[in-house]
Amino acid sequence: MLQREFTDEQTMFRDAFRKFLAAEIVPHMERWREAGIVDREAFRKAGEQGFLMVWPDQKYGGTGDSDFRFEQIIIEETAYARAGDWFNSLHSRLVGPYLTRFGNEEQCMRILPKCVSGEHILAIAMTEPDAGSDLAGMRATAVENDNCWVLNGSKVFISNGINADVVIVAAKTDPENNPHHMTLFLVERGMEGFERGRNLKKMGMKAQDTAELFFRDVNIPKSNVLGEPGQGFIYLMKGLAEERLLGTVGYLASAQLSWDLTADYVRQRTAFGKPLAAFQNTQFKLAEMRTRLDITQVYVDQCVKSFAAGAFTAVDAAKAKLAASELQEEMAALGVQLHGGAGYMDEYPISRQYTDAKVSTIYAGSSEIMKIIISRDCLSSDYTPFNTRNF
Repeated sequence: MLQREFTDEQTMFRDAFRKFLAAEIVPHMERWREAGIVDREAFRKAGEQGFLMVWPDQKYGGTGDSDFRFEQIIIEETAYARAGDWFNSLHSRLVGPYLTRFGNEEQCMRILPKCVSGEHILAIAMTEPDAGSDLAGMRATAVENDNCWVLNGSKVFISNGINADVVIVAAKTDPENNPHHMTLFLVERGMEGFERGRNLKKMGMKAQDTAELFFRDVNIPKSNVLGEPGQGFIYLMKGLAEERLLGTVGYLASAQLSWDLTADYVRQRTAFGKPLAAFQNTQFKLAEMRTRLDITQVYVDQCVKSFAAGAFTAVDAAKAKLAASELQEEMAALGVQLHGGAGYMDEYPISRQYTDAKVSTIYAGSSEIMKIIISRDCLSSDYTPFNTRNF
């Protein structure tokens, strides 16, 4: 079996986090799924034990260890524990770094410590009813006044939308002249005119609160502008590669779990007097998936290394997301099929694996968008032939 590269410290971290999940998160997941939202206490408990944000500098309450493999461990163990709809890494590693990358010291000191401790929860709001992957179709606007910006518009499908205390909101700030002239704003709980709509009911990921957000003449202090006005589109594009890598790690871990659940089931379930695992069709299907899972794991681990070295590209991210999200969905579907009627029953974990998997090929850029990104690169005149490439 191929060996994955983790330090002794990271292996100890994995063991500790796995125990934390078993004690503090997994026992509550069913209740949270029924409620459609995770208790805020989950974030606070993770923060107390150093499992929420490990990368921020010590002055913000973190450890200062920015090695992405710690986040990889958190994502993998969360997915494997069937707690992926806690969506802790959205707060910790997707939204949080926007503050240190593009924000100023005052914003970081004011906001990050409470995020590290779990007292405050983060979200990011890009998607609108008529603007998903195409950010240029965004309609939310912000107009500059003497002492503030006035924000108007709405967002939809916002993860952590109900729980969030601080939401990074993207809005157009020169819509007449430039559809890509966007600015990011830090919208905080309690700001007048900031309202939350429904906690949306979903096919899967049911414990993750996903909401509509409304902004009606919200006065945003200029101290809450994130980065430079007009640079929001560029900032969002810079964050997308990491977002897709975060997703990829989780998709693959979930696919690995679906394989394990299915392998266990077919060893025990009998048909015509022998285990399902004894039938050639079962053997061939699971052998094919086992091979694809292992090959994809090697690629994803290499992507994590590349990200740490600052060499990870948007095209790398698109390939990783496409491969892992499609594999997650295919493995869950095969698992349901090999479980037979039991796979359709909610009491069997593979049923949840199947419904949770569908969104992975859609959010953070659909599979179709990933294919466009990849094809533009590999079919361009600048494409590097295989026998001259460095890996």
